[in-house]
Amino acid sequence: MVIIRKMQVDDIEQVMTVEHATFAVPWTEDTFRNEVNGENPYAHYLVIEQDGTIFGYCGLWLIIDEAHVTNIAIHPDYRGNGYGEQLFRKSFEEAIEMGAIQLSLEVRVSNTAAQHLYRKFGLVPGGVRKNYYTDNGEDALVMWVGLK
Repeated sequence: MVIIRKMQVDDIEQVMTVEHATFAVPWTEDTFRNEVNGENPYAHYLVIEQDGTIFGYCGLWLIIDEAHVTNIAIHPDYRGNGYGEQLFRKSFEEAIEMGAIQLSLEVRVSNTAAQHLYRKFGLVPGGVRKNYYTDNGEDALVMWVGLK
């Protein structure tokens, strides 16, 4: 059975496995620790797991009434099974429950699969951040949706 729950500090080791398998420039363990242990009061992170194995996570910041997805990742071995959509849906619902009136994120312009997923939730392009990604200078498409 797949479970989506709040990320705990003890989850970070498994989250780092997902992070390194997913991103060319991964976040550090310390960054995740600061996000999850309460140092960042805006941060809210979820993990998705099966049989005790974490294979994905999603983070968002809620600042006043604006939610921003910081990152979302599904380990490559688990992609193509709808887990990303389940995880994004839960994060999306939590943002609404916490009072967000809009949600935004950045996505690589080349990542059309992720863009397709976000469009399912009503997100639309709102602009481009030039040279956003430090690994290759790729642009980021800013997508957003009003929640109320």
